[in-house]
Amino acid sequence: MSLNSIFQFLVPKDKVFYPLFEKASIKIKSLSQTLHEAVNAPAKEREKLLKDVEVIKQDIEAIAQTTRIELGKNFITPFDREDIHNLITAVDAVADHLSDAASRMRLYQIDKITKPLRKLTEANLEACSEVSRGLLELKDMKNLPALAEVCKNISRLERKADKVFDKAVADIFENESNAIEIIKYKEVMSALETATDSCRDVANVLETITVKYS
Repeated sequence: MSLNSIFQFLVPKDKVFYPLFEKASIKIKSLSQTLHEAVNAPAKEREKLLKDVEVIKQDIEAIAQTTRIELGKNFITPFDREDIHNLITAVDAVADHLSDAASRMRLYQIDKITKPLRKLTEANLEACSEVSRGLLELKDMKNLPALAEVCKNISRLERKADKVFDKAVADIFENESNAIEIIKYKEVMSALETATDSCRDVANVLETITVKYS
């Protein structure tokens, strides 16, 4: 038995942080799913779904804040305090960027949903589903290969989103002559592309945890 395994055996089972990770897992997947539904819904249903995204974002922000408070209150944590802080901060950042995309769509009254917008929300849904899976796999740290697979999948999806974004921006400049419309769509897509970057930040923290516990 490794020293790490002995340590895990002796440390009391965590009843604070894993439940918070589980809540964050459910919420980040729900947020990305709601945003993807919004861009695929009829225009009359889109406004409510975009508002729902912002509500779920507030829920994730509350979970992140609670996690930070608990870090200050609990002497024993399931893994490094810095990694817990970085992890929940990265998840909160994903929610921030997806919520930004939703609020900009409402603010700019984006009526025409382009194929790149749908592709970017789809990439975020897939990446956030992996983030959700990764948060759940942290429990008991028993399935490190699954965590490594999660990180690999997120990296692939982040690269996919980069390609979609680059091509979409090039297409906008080539086919759209209205400068205001260019700015509107570019800002929404930038928020979506940055969200996948933040998913990669989550993967980076998960990789760090995997290395420490392998």
